[in-house]
Amino acid sequence: GGGRRVYVGNLSWDCKWQDLKDHMRSTGEVLHADVLHGPDGRSKGCGLVEYQSPDEAQRAIQELNDTELMGRMVFVREDREARG
Repeated sequence: GGGRRVYVGNLSWDCKWQDLKDHMRSTGEVLHADVLHGPDGRSKGCGLVEYQSPDEAQRAIQELNDTELMGRMVFVREDREARG
């Protein structure tokens, strides 16, 4: 069984969590979207999105991988760091 969180990579440096959430909510109810930042406050170009159910997360991996967000092709995969 997969988790409810997915990892999204190759984000635009300008992508904010709101942009990420808007992009990802086509496949389900997004509970939380977060763009990861380095110690200097710059975007790392990746983020984490948590869905309400594992089914929605799986759908996101299938449907939103290799889709365009803010001019870049982003990839979506299961969050391997998932806890619990």
